[in-house]
Amino acid sequence: MNKIKSIKDWLPHERPRERLLEHGGHVLSDAELLAIFLRTGYKEHSAVELARQLLNHFGGLRQILDAPNEDIIAFKGMGASKFSQLLASKELAQRYLKQQLQVEDKLDSSALIIDFLNVQLRSERQELFALLLLNQHCQFIEFNILFRGTFQQCSVSTQDIVRHALDKHAYHIIAVHNHPQGHALPSPEDLQFTEKLSQACKLLDLQLSDHFIISCNDYFSFAEQGILVS
Repeated sequence: MNKIKSIKDWLPHERPRERLLEHGGHVLSDAELLAIFLRTGYKEHSAVELARQLLNHFGGLRQILDAPNEDIIAFKGMGASKFSQLLASKELAQRYLKQQLQVEDKLDSSALIIDFLNVQLRSERQELFALLLLNQHCQFIEFNILFRGTFQQCSVSTQDIVRHALDKHAYHIIAVHNHPQGHALPSPEDLQFTEKLSQACKLLDLQLSDHFIISCNDYFSFAEQGILVS
C-alpha cells in the first residue's frame, strides 16, 4: 500500500499555510483552515484529512468548536494537545469580536452584536442571562454574565440588573439570554420579564434597547420584532 504524503511533502502551492499567506484565508476550504490549527495528522493521514474526518463526523466547524471537550479529545488523531489549539482559536475569535465592539464609535447596528453574542453563547449548555451595556453614545461599556440557570433557578432580578447598569454608568441596556435546548422564541415568562425590565429601566431613565435570545441555530430580537414596551 502506498504511503499517503504528509503536507510537508506537498508542492508549495498546494500547502494550506503557503496558500493562506499568498492568497488569504478566503481561498482555503474549512478543512484546510482547520488543518493549519491542527498542524499534524496521524499515521498515514495528513492534517487536512484529519480535519475532513472531524468535519464529516461533527457536521461543521461550529459543531466541532461547540462539541463537548471529551468528544473532541477522544476523536482518533486528536488528543488534548490538538484540542487545546482549537480552544485557543475559539478564544481568539471571542476576544477579537469583543475588541471590535470596544473600538466601534457607535453600536447602532445589531449585526456585530449578534456575531459577538453567537460566539459567546451558542456553545453554552446551561441557560444564562447576560447584559451588554452601552453609554449614551451607544459605545461599549461591558459584557457581563450575571446569572446562570433557568430564570426560575437563577432568580433574575430586575432590581439587580438596573443597579448594575447604574453602577457602570450605562444608559443603553441590552439583555441577553440563551435557549440551549430549543428555538430562539420567547416564552410567556420571557415576555413578562422583558416588560417588567423595560418598566424598571424607564423609572431610572435607562433605555432597554433590546433583549436577545440566542439558540444553537438562531436568535430572536425583541426590538426587531417590535415587541419591546414603548
